Amino acid sequence: MTKPRVVIVGAGFAGYHAAKTLSRLAAKRAEIVLLNSTDYFLYLPLLPEVAAGVVEPTRIAVPLSGTLNGVRVVIGEANRVDLQNRWVGYRNAEGDGGQLAYDRLVLAVGSVNKLLPIPGVTDYAHGFRGLPEALYLHDHVIRQIELAELTEDPAEQRARTTFVVVGAGYTGTEVAAHGQLFTDRLVSQRPHLNIRPRWMLLDVAPRPLPELGKRMSDTADRVLRRRGVDVRMGTSVSEATPDGVMLTDGQYVPTCSLVWCVGVRPDPFVAELGLRTEQGRLVVDEYLNVPGFPEVYACGDAAAVPDPTRPGQISTMTAQHAQRQGKLAAHNIAASYGQGTRKPYKHRELGWVVDLGGRDAAANPLNVSLSGLPAKAVTRGYHLYAMPSNRARVGADWLLDATLQRPAVQLGLVPANAVPLESESPEVVRRA
Repeated sequence: MTKPRVVIVGAGFAGYHAAKTLSRLAAKRAEIVLLNSTDYFLYLPLLPEVAAGVVEPTRIAVPLSGTLNGVRVVIGEANRVDLQNRWVGYRNAEGDGGQLAYDRLVLAVGSVNKLLPIPGVTDYAHGFRGLPEALYLHDHVIRQIELAELTEDPAEQRARTTFVVVGAGYTGTEVAAHGQLFTDRLVSQRPHLNIRPRWMLLDVAPRPLPELGKRMSDTADRVLRRRGVDVRMGTSVSEATPDGVMLTDGQYVPTCSLVWCVGVRPDPFVAELGLRTEQGRLVVDEYLNVPGFPEVYACGDAAAVPDPTRPGQISTMTAQHAQRQGKLAAHNIAASYGQGTRKPYKHRELGWVVDLGGRDAAANPLNVSLSGLPAKAVTRGYHLYAMPSNRARVGADWLLDATLQRPAVQLGLVPANAVPLESESPEVVRRA
Protein backbone atom coordinates (compact mmCIF):
# COMPACT_ATOMS: atom_id res chain seq x y z
CA MET A 1 0.00 0.00 0.00
CA THR A 2 1.36 3.42 -1.00
CA LYS A 3 2.01 5.81 1.84
CA PRO A 4 0.25 9.19 1.84
CA ARG A 5 2.58 12.03 0.99
CA VAL A 6 3.25 15.22 2.95
CA VAL A 7 4.77 18.00 0.85
CA ILE A 8 6.47 20.89 2.67
CA VAL A 9 7.18 23.97 0.55
CA GLY A 10 10.07 26.02 1.91
CA ALA A 11 13.00 25.17 4.21
CA GLY A 12 13.25 28.28 6.34
CA PHE A 13 12.77 28.13 10.10
CA ALA A 14 9.16 26.95 9.74
CA GLY A 15 9.61 24.46 6.91
CA TYR A 16 12.86 22.97 8.18
CA HIS A 17 11.54 22.31 11.67
CA ALA A 18 8.25 21.02 10.29
CA ALA A 19 10.18 18.46 8.25
CA LYS A 20 12.51 17.56 11.11
CA THR A 21 9.67 17.09 13.60
CA LEU A 22 7.46 15.24 11.14
CA SER A 23 10.25 12.82 10.26
CA ARG A 24 10.39 11.89 13.92
CA LEU A 25 6.64 11.62 14.45
CA ALA A 26 5.21 10.24 11.23
CA ALA A 27 7.99 8.84 9.05
CA LYS A 28 6.41 5.37 9.18
CA ARG A 29 2.94 6.67 8.34
CA ALA A 30 3.72 9.06 5.50
CA GLU A 31 6.26 9.95 2.84
CA ILE A 32 7.74 13.37 3.64
CA VAL A 33 8.93 15.56 0.77
CA LEU A 34 10.61 18.95 1.26
CA LEU A 35 10.63 21.32 -1.74
CA ASN A 36 13.12 24.19 -1.52
CA SER A 37 15.09 26.40 -3.90
CA THR A 38 18.40 25.58 -2.17
CA ASP A 39 19.78 22.41 -0.64
CA TYR A 40 20.35 24.05 2.74
CA PHE A 41 18.56 25.67 5.66
CA LEU A 42 19.96 29.15 6.29
CA TYR A 43 20.48 30.18 9.90
CA LEU A 44 19.62 33.83 9.29
CA PRO A 45 20.61 35.34 12.68
CA LEU A 46 24.31 34.88 11.91
CA LEU A 47 24.13 36.48 8.46
CA PRO A 48 25.67 39.79 9.69
CA GLU A 49 28.68 37.85 10.96
CA VAL A 50 29.13 36.32 7.50
CA ALA A 51 29.11 39.79 5.93
CA ALA A 52 31.73 40.94 8.44
CA GLY A 53 33.95 37.91 7.86
CA VAL A 54 33.55 36.52 11.38
CA VAL A 55 31.85 33.29 10.32
CA GLU A 56 32.38 31.36 7.10
CA PRO A 57 29.25 31.23 4.92
CA THR A 58 29.05 27.44 4.85
CA ARG A 59 28.80 27.40 8.66
CA ILE A 60 25.26 28.84 8.62
CA ALA A 61 24.13 26.81 5.59
CA VAL A 62 22.83 23.62 7.19
CA PRO A 63 22.52 20.81 4.59
CA LEU A 64 19.01 19.43 4.23
CA SER A 65 19.92 15.93 3.11
CA GLY A 66 22.45 15.46 5.87
CA THR A 67 20.24 16.56 8.75
CA LEU A 68 16.69 15.49 7.81
CA ASN A 69 16.66 11.72 8.03
CA GLY A 70 13.77 10.09 6.23
CA VAL A 71 12.89 13.24 4.28
CA ARG A 72 13.08 13.35 0.50
CA VAL A 73 14.55 16.70 -0.59
CA VAL A 74 13.54 18.16 -3.96
CA ILE A 75 15.53 21.20 -5.12
CA GLY A 76 13.28 23.53 -7.04
CA GLU A 77 11.13 26.64 -6.78
CA ALA A 78 7.37 26.21 -6.37
CA ASN A 79 5.44 28.06 -9.07
CA ARG A 80 1.91 26.68 -8.73
CA VAL A 81 -0.40 24.91 -6.32
CA ASP A 82 -3.53 23.13 -7.56
CA LEU A 83 -5.64 22.97 -4.42
CA GLN A 84 -8.47 21.03 -6.06
CA ASN A 85 -6.33 18.25 -7.52
CA ARG A 86 -3.76 18.41 -4.72
CA TRP A 87 -0.42 18.91 -6.43
CA VAL A 88 2.44 21.41 -6.33
CA GLY A 89 4.24 22.50 -9.47
CA TYR A 90 7.90 23.51 -9.40
CA ARG A 91 10.86 24.38 -11.61
CA ASN A 92 14.39 23.21 -10.87
CA ALA A 93 17.70 24.98 -11.43
CA GLU A 94 18.00 23.52 -14.94
CA GLY A 95 14.65 25.03 -15.91
CA ASP A 96 12.81 21.72 -15.98
CA GLY A 97 9.34 21.54 -14.45
CA GLY A 98 7.78 18.92 -12.23
CA GLN A 99 4.79 18.14 -10.04
CA LEU A 100 4.42 16.72 -6.55
CA ALA A 101 1.08 15.23 -5.55
CA TYR A 102 0.23 15.56 -1.87
CA ASP A 103 -2.11 14.22 0.77
CA ARG A 104 -1.07 16.97 3.21
CA LEU A 105 0.55 20.26 2.26
CA VAL A 106 2.58 22.66 4.42
CA LEU A 107 3.12 26.12 2.95
CA ALA A 108 6.18 27.66 4.61
CA VAL A 109 7.50 29.83 1.79
CA GLY A 110 8.75 32.55 4.14
CA SER A 111 9.45 36.16 3.24
CA VAL A 112 11.49 38.47 1.00
CA ASN A 113 12.88 42.00 1.25
CA LYS A 114 10.27 44.64 2.00
CA LEU A 115 10.09 47.36 -0.64
CA LEU A 116 8.98 50.98 -0.30
CA PRO A 117 8.11 53.39 -3.15
CA ILE A 118 11.25 55.50 -2.78
CA PRO A 119 12.88 56.70 -6.01
CA GLY A 120 16.11 54.93 -6.85
CA VAL A 121 16.07 52.42 -4.00
CA THR A 122 15.42 49.33 -6.13
CA ASP A 123 18.18 50.47 -8.50
CA TYR A 124 20.94 51.29 -6.03
CA ALA A 125 20.20 49.48 -2.75
CA HIS A 126 20.88 45.89 -1.85
CA GLY A 127 18.93 43.82 0.63
CA PHE A 128 20.15 41.54 3.37
CA ARG A 129 17.96 38.49 3.38
CA GLY A 130 19.99 35.71 1.79
CA LEU A 131 23.50 34.28 1.72
CA PRO A 132 24.30 35.76 -1.72
CA GLU A 133 23.46 39.25 -0.40
CA ALA A 134 25.75 38.78 2.61
CA LEU A 135 28.60 37.55 0.40
CA TYR A 136 28.08 40.49 -1.93
CA LEU A 137 28.13 42.99 0.95
CA HIS A 138 31.33 41.47 2.36
CA ASP A 139 33.11 41.87 -0.97
CA HIS A 140 31.58 45.28 -1.64
CA VAL A 141 32.76 46.72 1.69
CA ILE A 142 36.32 45.50 1.14
CA ARG A 143 36.26 46.83 -2.43
CA GLN A 144 35.19 50.30 -1.31
CA ILE A 145 38.00 50.47 1.26
CA GLU A 146 40.52 49.36 -1.37
CA LEU A 147 39.27 51.93 -3.88
CA ALA A 148 39.31 54.65 -1.24
CA GLU A 149 42.98 53.89 -0.63
CA LEU A 150 43.76 54.34 -4.32
CA THR A 151 42.13 57.73 -4.83
CA GLU A 152 43.62 61.09 -3.88
CA ASP A 153 40.26 62.85 -4.09
CA PRO A 154 39.05 63.51 -0.50
CA ALA A 155 35.40 63.68 -1.60
CA GLU A 156 35.55 60.32 -3.37
CA GLN A 157 37.42 58.84 -0.45
CA ARG A 158 34.73 59.98 1.96
CA ALA A 159 31.92 58.66 -0.26
CA ARG A 160 33.56 55.25 -0.60
CA THR A 161 34.05 54.93 3.15
CA THR A 162 30.46 55.93 4.00
CA PHE A 163 28.02 53.05 4.43
CA VAL A 164 24.30 53.75 4.87
CA VAL A 165 22.05 51.15 6.49
CA VAL A 166 18.30 51.80 6.34
CA GLY A 167 16.28 50.05 9.02
CA ALA A 168 17.28 49.89 12.69
CA GLY A 169 15.52 46.65 13.47
CA TYR A 170 17.25 43.43 14.45
CA THR A 171 19.11 42.94 11.16
CA GLY A 172 20.04 46.55 10.40
CA THR A 173 21.35 47.17 13.89
CA GLU A 174 23.60 44.12 13.75
CA VAL A 175 24.82 44.94 10.23
CA ALA A 176 25.84 48.47 11.29
CA ALA A 177 27.44 47.26 14.54
CA HIS A 178 29.51 44.55 12.88
CA GLY A 179 30.19 46.73 9.86
CA GLN A 180 31.85 49.53 11.85
CA LEU A 181 34.22 47.09 13.55
CA PHE A 182 34.94 45.36 10.25
CA THR A 183 35.87 48.51 8.36
CA ASP A 184 37.90 49.86 11.29
CA ARG A 185 40.00 46.71 11.08
CA LEU A 186 40.35 47.05 7.32
CA VAL A 187 41.59 50.62 7.61
CA SER A 188 44.02 49.73 10.41
CA GLN A 189 45.74 47.40 7.93
CA ARG A 190 46.18 50.25 5.45
CA PRO A 191 48.50 52.94 6.90
CA HIS A 192 48.15 55.10 3.78
CA LEU A 193 44.38 55.47 4.27
CA ASN A 194 44.01 58.28 6.80
CA ILE A 195 40.25 58.29 7.22
CA ARG A 196 37.82 56.54 9.52
CA PRO A 197 34.91 54.77 7.81
CA ARG A 198 31.49 56.12 8.63
CA TRP A 199 28.45 53.89 9.13
CA MET A 200 25.03 55.50 9.25
CA LEU A 201 21.96 53.75 10.70
CA LEU A 202 18.64 55.31 9.70
CA ASP A 203 15.06 54.58 10.74
CA VAL A 204 11.79 56.46 11.02
CA ALA A 205 11.30 54.87 14.44
CA PRO A 206 12.23 56.86 17.57
CA ARG A 207 14.89 54.35 18.68
CA PRO A 208 16.89 51.35 17.43
CA LEU A 209 15.29 47.93 17.88
CA PRO A 210 11.81 49.46 18.27
CA GLU A 211 10.21 46.00 18.34
CA LEU A 212 12.20 45.02 21.45
CA GLY A 213 12.29 46.38 24.98
CA LYS A 214 13.61 49.84 25.76
CA ARG A 215 16.54 48.58 27.82
CA MET A 216 17.80 46.47 24.92
CA SER A 217 17.24 49.44 22.63
CA ASP A 218 19.19 51.74 24.93
CA THR A 219 22.06 49.24 25.12
CA ALA A 220 22.27 48.97 21.34
CA ASP A 221 22.06 52.75 20.90
CA ARG A 222 24.81 53.33 23.46
CA VAL A 223 27.15 50.75 21.92
CA LEU A 224 26.61 51.99 18.38
CA ARG A 225 27.22 55.64 19.24
CA ARG A 226 30.27 54.82 21.35
CA ARG A 227 31.68 52.87 18.44
CA GLY A 228 31.18 55.80 16.08
CA VAL A 229 28.08 54.72 14.17
CA ASP A 230 26.01 57.74 13.07
CA VAL A 231 22.60 56.74 14.47
CA ARG A 232 19.77 58.89 13.13
CA MET A 233 16.29 58.07 14.32
CA GLY A 234 13.23 59.70 12.78
CA THR A 235 15.17 59.85 9.51
CA SER A 236 15.16 57.76 6.37
CA VAL A 237 16.00 57.95 2.67
CA SER A 238 13.79 59.99 0.34
CA GLU A 239 15.78 59.25 -2.83
CA ALA A 240 18.74 57.13 -3.88
CA THR A 241 21.12 58.08 -6.70
CA PRO A 242 24.27 56.50 -8.16
CA ASP A 243 26.39 58.83 -6.05
CA GLY A 244 24.53 59.02 -2.75
CA VAL A 245 21.23 59.32 -0.91
CA MET A 246 18.94 62.20 -0.07
CA LEU A 247 17.66 61.96 3.49
CA THR A 248 14.19 62.92 4.66
CA ASP A 249 15.71 65.77 6.67
CA GLY A 250 17.01 67.34 3.45
CA GLN A 251 20.66 66.34 3.79
CA TYR A 252 22.43 64.70 0.85
CA VAL A 253 24.97 62.01 1.82
CA PRO A 254 27.52 60.96 -0.82
CA THR A 255 27.94 57.18 -0.63
CA CYS A 256 28.51 54.11 -2.77
CA SER A 257 26.82 51.76 -0.30
CA LEU A 258 23.12 51.53 0.56
CA VAL A 259 22.05 48.50 2.61
CA TRP A 260 18.29 47.94 2.81
CA CYS A 261 17.14 46.36 6.08
CA VAL A 262 13.67 47.88 6.52
CA GLY A 263 12.00 44.53 7.11
CA VAL A 264 10.37 41.73 5.21
CA ARG A 265 7.13 40.96 3.40
CA PRO A 266 5.49 37.60 2.70
CA ASP A 267 6.77 35.77 -0.36
CA PRO A 268 4.79 36.99 -3.41
CA PHE A 269 3.94 33.34 -4.12
CA VAL A 270 1.30 33.64 -1.39
CA ALA A 271 -0.71 36.15 -3.41
CA GLU A 272 -0.84 33.75 -6.38
CA LEU A 273 -2.64 30.99 -4.48
CA GLY A 274 -6.09 32.59 -4.59
CA LEU A 275 -6.58 32.10 -0.86
CA ARG A 276 -7.69 34.64 1.71
CA THR A 277 -4.87 36.74 3.13
CA GLU A 278 -4.32 39.23 5.94
CA GLN A 279 -1.47 41.72 5.62
CA GLY A 280 -0.30 39.64 2.67
CA ARG A 281 -0.12 36.44 4.75
CA LEU A 282 -2.28 33.34 4.40
CA VAL A 283 -5.19 33.26 6.81
CA VAL A 284 -5.12 30.16 9.03
CA ASP A 285 -6.91 29.07 12.18
CA GLU A 286 -5.28 28.42 15.53
CA TYR A 287 -4.35 24.90 14.35
CA LEU A 288 -2.50 26.34 11.33
CA ASN A 289 -5.10 25.00 8.90
CA VAL A 290 -6.17 27.00 5.85
CA PRO A 291 -9.97 27.49 6.07
CA GLY A 292 -11.81 25.35 3.53
CA PHE A 293 -8.79 23.12 2.95
CA PRO A 294 -8.22 20.91 6.01
CA GLU A 295 -5.34 19.13 4.29
CA VAL A 296 -3.41 22.42 3.82
CA TYR A 297 -1.33 24.02 6.60
CA ALA A 298 0.61 27.27 6.58
CA CYS A 299 3.21 28.55 9.04
CA GLY A 300 6.01 31.05 9.47
CA ASP A 301 6.22 34.44 7.79
CA ALA A 302 3.78 33.38 5.08
CA ALA A 303 0.97 32.65 7.54
CA ALA A 304 -1.32 34.98 9.51
CA VAL A 305 -1.33 32.86 12.66
CA PRO A 306 -3.59 34.20 15.44
CA ASP A 307 -1.52 35.37 18.40
CA PRO A 308 -3.12 34.08 21.63
CA THR A 309 -1.24 36.67 23.71
CA ARG A 310 -2.71 39.55 21.66
CA PRO A 311 -6.37 38.80 20.87
CA GLY A 312 -7.40 39.95 17.43
CA GLN A 313 -3.80 40.22 16.15
CA ILE A 314 -1.49 37.88 14.28
CA SER A 315 1.94 36.65 15.30
CA THR A 316 4.92 38.73 14.24
CA MET A 317 7.33 37.61 11.53
CA THR A 318 10.20 36.26 13.63
CA ALA A 319 12.34 33.14 13.57
CA GLN A 320 11.07 32.12 17.01
CA HIS A 321 7.45 32.11 15.86
CA ALA A 322 8.32 30.35 12.59
CA GLN A 323 10.22 27.56 14.32
CA ARG A 324 7.47 26.95 16.86
CA GLN A 325 4.77 27.01 14.20
CA GLY A 326 6.71 24.58 12.01
CA LYS A 327 6.91 22.11 14.87
CA LEU A 328 3.22 22.55 15.64
CA ALA A 329 2.23 21.97 12.01
CA ALA A 330 4.16 18.70 12.13
CA HIS A 331 2.42 17.66 15.36
CA ASN A 332 -1.01 18.44 13.93
CA ILE A 333 -0.28 16.57 10.69
CA ALA A 334 0.89 13.59 12.72
CA ALA A 335 -2.34 13.85 14.71
CA SER A 336 -4.31 13.68 11.45
CA TYR A 337 -2.69 10.29 10.89
CA GLY A 338 -3.59 9.09 14.38
CA GLN A 339 -0.40 10.05 16.21
CA GLY A 340 -1.53 12.18 19.16
CA THR A 341 -4.09 14.98 19.13
CA ARG A 342 -3.93 18.32 17.39
CA LYS A 343 -3.17 21.46 19.39
CA PRO A 344 -3.70 25.21 18.90
CA TYR A 345 -0.76 27.56 18.56
CA LYS A 346 0.50 28.95 21.86
CA HIS A 347 3.77 30.56 22.77
CA ARG A 348 5.61 32.24 25.60
CA GLU A 349 8.35 34.79 24.97
CA LEU A 350 11.65 33.55 26.35
CA GLY A 351 13.57 36.71 25.48
CA TRP A 352 15.70 38.11 22.68
CA VAL A 353 19.38 38.36 21.85
CA VAL A 354 21.20 40.89 19.65
CA ASP A 355 24.89 40.49 18.80
CA LEU A 356 26.62 43.87 18.45
CA GLY A 357 30.06 42.56 17.49
CA GLY A 358 33.26 42.45 19.53
CA ARG A 359 32.45 41.91 23.19
CA ASP A 360 29.11 43.69 23.00
CA ALA A 361 25.57 42.31 22.90
CA ALA A 362 22.13 42.93 24.34
CA ALA A 363 19.92 40.19 25.72
CA ASN A 364 16.91 39.71 27.96
CA PRO A 365 16.58 36.00 28.72
CA LEU A 366 13.41 35.42 30.76
CA ASN A 367 13.05 39.25 30.96
CA VAL A 368 16.41 39.69 32.68
CA SER A 369 18.18 42.55 30.90
CA LEU A 370 21.86 41.94 30.17
CA SER A 371 24.60 43.79 28.32
CA GLY A 372 28.34 43.43 27.74
CA LEU A 373 30.07 40.09 28.23
CA PRO A 374 27.16 38.37 30.08
CA ALA A 375 24.85 39.25 27.19
CA LYS A 376 27.50 38.08 24.72
CA ALA A 377 27.73 34.71 26.44
CA VAL A 378 23.96 34.30 26.43
CA THR A 379 23.71 35.39 22.79
CA ARG A 380 26.32 32.98 21.53
CA GLY A 381 25.02 30.20 23.72
CA TYR A 382 21.54 30.69 22.30
CA HIS A 383 22.78 30.60 18.70
CA LEU A 384 24.74 27.40 19.29
CA TYR A 385 21.68 25.84 20.90
CA ALA A 386 19.32 26.97 18.12
CA MET A 387 21.50 25.85 15.21
CA PRO A 388 20.53 22.37 13.95
CA SER A 389 24.12 21.59 12.92
CA ASN A 390 27.64 23.04 12.44
CA ARG A 391 27.89 24.14 16.08
CA ALA A 392 31.53 23.14 16.49
CA ARG A 393 32.49 24.87 13.24
CA VAL A 394 30.75 28.11 14.25
CA GLY A 395 32.38 27.98 17.67
CA ALA A 396 35.77 27.46 16.05
CA ASP A 397 35.23 30.51 13.83
CA TRP A 398 34.39 32.62 16.87
CA LEU A 399 37.51 31.41 18.67
CA LEU A 400 39.74 32.09 15.66
CA ASP A 401 38.27 35.57 15.21
CA ALA A 402 38.98 36.38 18.85
CA THR A 403 42.61 35.25 18.69
CA LEU A 404 43.83 35.84 15.13
CA GLN A 405 43.72 38.67 12.61
CA ARG A 406 40.63 38.34 10.46
CA PRO A 407 41.47 37.69 6.77
CA ALA A 408 39.81 40.16 4.43
CA VAL A 409 39.76 39.44 0.71
CA GLN A 410 37.10 39.96 -1.92
CA LEU A 411 36.48 36.89 -4.06
CA GLY A 412 34.04 38.60 -6.42
CA LEU A 413 31.80 35.54 -6.66
CA VAL A 414 28.54 37.52 -6.41
CA PRO A 415 28.28 40.58 -8.68
CA ALA A 416 25.86 43.41 -7.89
CA ASN A 417 23.44 42.51 -10.68
CA ALA A 418 23.08 39.00 -9.26
CA VAL A 419 21.47 40.24 -6.03
CA PRO A 420 18.87 42.88 -6.96
CA LEU A 421 16.78 44.29 -4.14
CA GLU A 422 13.56 43.54 -5.99
CA SER A 423 13.85 39.76 -5.93
CA GLU A 424 11.35 37.05 -5.10
CA SER A 425 14.23 34.72 -4.22
CA PRO A 426 16.94 36.61 -2.27
CA GLU A 427 18.43 33.28 -1.25
CA VAL A 428 19.31 32.47 -4.87
CA VAL A 429 21.87 34.23 -7.09
CA ARG A 430 20.16 35.65 -10.16
CA ARG A 431 21.82 34.49 -13.37
CA ALA A 432 22.23 36.86 -16.29
